[in-house]
Amino acid sequence: MRAPDRQLTPDPEVVRQRLRSLLEKAKTANKMPWSERHARMWQTVFPNMAKWLPPDEANQLRFEFAREMERLTKAV
Repeated sequence: MRAPDRQLTPDPEVVRQRLRSLLEKAKTANKMPWSERHARMWQTVFPNMAKWLPPDEANQLRFEFAREMERLTKAV
């Protein structure tokens, strides 16, 4: 027996919506909106999720997210 084949490629629109939602949450926050553990996780996961988008868009989202994370880290 063999398990059914599954599509392993995420839908870019779903990825895009999730990343933009996370970025919006960071941009509108006055202080870190996630626990330290979750903030570290998103700093790893966000850039990896962006790999499923076109390179220019992915790079822009990564840049904006990194900038917001840096701002929020300093806003203790």
